[in-house]
Amino acid sequence: MERKETNLDSKKNSLSLENRKRLVITGIIEVISFNEEQILLNTNLGSLSVKGLSLKMNKLDVQNGQVVIMGTINSCIYTNNQPRKKKGSIISKMFK
Repeated sequence: MERKETNLDSKKNSLSLENRKRLVITGIIEVISFNEEQILLNTNLGSLSVKGLSLKMNKLDVQNGQVVIMGTINSCIYTNNQPRKKKGSIISKMFK
């Protein structure tokens, strides 16, 4: 079986916000951290911070680099030009 790898750097990054309640983001490399007030994501264009109230990730498609966030979206801020270096996934941090 041949393993197919996706090159996320070549995928485009987009944000689609509907009524400040549903945010669809593409170009996601990984989820760095999340809670009900802030979600920090690594994208192919750098780190992205999404802030709001009652935030939930309804859909996370790692293979296609897409995430759907529901809640009250207050801001979306790119914090730098380069993706953050991987320090370990959320799962690995939980089981230390």
